[in-house]
Amino acid sequence: MELKPIAERFVLHWGEMGSRWGVNRTVAQIHALLYLAARPMDAEEIQQTLGVARSNVSNSLKELQSWNLVKVVHLRGDRRDHFETSTDVWELFKLIVAGRRQREIDPTAAALADCLANPAMADEDEGTRERIEETLKFIDIMATLSDELLRYKPETLMKTLGVSAKISRAIRGKQ
Repeated sequence: MELKPIAERFVLHWGEMGSRWGVNRTVAQIHALLYLAARPMDAEEIQQTLGVARSNVSNSLKELQSWNLVKVVHLRGDRRDHFETSTDVWELFKLIVAGRRQREIDPTAAALADCLANPAMADEDEGTRERIEETLKFIDIMATLSDELLRYKPETLMKTLGVSAKISRAIRGKQ
């Protein structure tokens, strides 16, 4: 598959953004390519389109599968594995948020709770305990909020966010 200039720009930019978000550049580029292609592609086609090493493609596809962002599909008459991603931006957003929560937020909350439950906490400064408690409380509130927002249908979420933005602007305007 040959990328046209705008598609290539999107894929390259998504790779740059991925690296800023802590995701391997090639992983992000492969996801962007599959998103734009909106059809299953095999690893060799991905490799040829992006001009990256086959091993890099294989490792990147495994990582995308671990995030549930890419799945294997089989095409009739072709024994190779093909890979596809959702073209629903909201579904992708939910998967990414869920993956981030599982890999980053939940372990952090557990570590903070362990710190607070540790008998050695009694030997720490009062300010240390308070800040760890405040941080855990904040993480729990934000996780609950994100869980609730992600339960909404996309159109309901967009309306909710629009109303929230209007309220925020009105409050800022009164200050």
